Amino acid sequence: MAKATTIKGGKFRVLIGNDATPIVYAAPCGFTQRSITLNKGLEEVNVPDCDDPDAIDWVGRDATSLSMSISGEGVLASESVETWLDAFESIDAIPVKVEWEFPAKTITWTGSMHLESVEAGAANAGRATLNVSMQSDGEMVRTVTPATP
Repeated sequence: MAKATTIKGGKFRVLIGNDATPIVYAAPCGFTQRSITLNKGLEEVNVPDCDDPDAIDWVGRDATSLSMSISGEGVLASESVETWLDAFESIDAIPVKVEWEFPAKTITWTGSMHLESVEAGAANAGRATLNVSMQSDGEMVRTVTPATP
């Protein structure tokens, strides 16, 4: 049996873009964990059995929408705190890029997201922490780029 090809956490990146032309993306300092959720909205309809109207219907589902959400946590880093606060205060969605860098390919999503929540916390004698949540605003375009030899 062949072993799965996996990646370390540093090859799983969430990058925030600036307002330059072209956009310059950078990973905010301080993230120690990040997760991405891809959601598909579904609409349900009961599908009857035409030969047996008394049979229990099976549920049919149709896709109605796609979305992406990102959550991340880590330390409250001076180097990135204003990036997060500026994104939270923005009335507009911010440019975001997500990268999964495998040895043979990199999968990238690029689009706009709203910073939905920022939560900071601290315990006595412990490091201050930061948790963020983002939601896609429109299409997150996926591209796959083969690794260069």
